[in-house]
Amino acid sequence: MEFPKLLRRAKRVVVCGIGNEVRGDDAFGVIVAEKLKELVNNPNVLILNCGEVPESYTGKITKFEPDLVVFVDAVDFGGEHGEVIIADPEGTLGEAVSTHSLPLRVLVGYLKTRLNAEFVLIGCQPAVLGLFQEPSALILERAEELVELLMEILGKGY
Repeated sequence: MEFPKLLRRAKRVVVCGIGNEVRGDDAFGVIVAEKLKELVNNPNVLILNCGEVPESYTGKITKFEPDLVVFVDAVDFGGEHGEVIIADPEGTLGEAVSTHSLPLRVLVGYLKTRLNAEFVLIGCQPAVLGLFQEPSALILERAEELVELLMEILGKGY
């Protein structure tokens, strides 16, 4: 199913921004989460800045009882710098996340035992991942575009 339709159909949504804000483009997910936190005022949407440890948020995610969980992360899938992909976090792309301790597919597998929800990964191809580097201008642009897309749907309050 097309992602915007999936998002519109969901009654309760969790958006999990994943990444490390001091490793350049790896900050993609946390940038999106922080901007959405400022903009979304919807009781049916929970925005989490999970940093590098999304597994630490399983309690908050399950307690919220979402029917859709969206993970946003910088993912090296061999694409062009700044390319955005929407994927199944349990598929092979879910294994491409290498900067975090627990593979996303393992986390999703666990959450599926606790929730009747759908799971989506929105990944953006990083280029700059050095310690204490700023995110590239292209990654910041892609983060802003994703925030705008998510706001069109999540910001409406259903």
